[in-house]
Amino acid sequence: MIITQSQLLRAVPELYKPRLDEFVASLNQWAVSFGIDSPLRMAHYLAQVIFESQYLKRTDENLNYSADGLLKTFGRYFTSETAREYARQPERIANRVYASRMGNGPEASGDGWRYRGRGFIMLTGKENYTKFNNSDVCTEDVIRKPDEVMKFPLNQVVAGWFWEEHGLNALADADDADGITRRINGGTNGLADRKFLLRRFKKEFGIK
Repeated sequence: MIITQSQLLRAVPELYKPRLDEFVASLNQWAVSFGIDSPLRMAHYLAQVIFESQYLKRTDENLNYSADGLLKTFGRYFTSETAREYARQPERIANRVYASRMGNGPEASGDGWRYRGRGFIMLTGKENYTKFNNSDVCTEDVIRKPDEVMKFPLNQVVAGWFWEEHGLNALADADDADGITRRINGGTNGLADRKFLLRRFKKEFGIK
């Protein structure tokens, strides 16, 4: 199915308009390639992507946390003292919280920041960057140039690749917003907002 800017703005008028042209172009070019080919699948995909990207404003992870935010979000990696030490330093925060997991090296390696979340669905960790890099749809060396993932068109391509790679079309067919959210987020962060966006797209696409 072909998606127009008018449809997106009717459903979500708050979208970040400077990125809308490239978003629609890459969506229409790539969606069918990843099996996002029905109104219900598209509604679920758009709801998740728009939430994850802060209404298309961001294609890289916002790690500019206060001390309180670090303790709330990444409490296992910080004490009150270290949270104050790392607060408002995104690069140091990424290197600490993503160290020695997801294929990353230790904190000092810088892999946490180098392979932080990017794309409309955030690709995170060297292991996932490597999987995407080795896929047929990746057109850049994102191990050497990870910032390419946050740029048009790979920001959309990586989201579609992640969607297909994690079996999300089947969950969309079952109308399982909870299951999709868990596979993307690892939990249910923002579930109510994701469902609100889903209802908007269902209405726009005439889905009962």
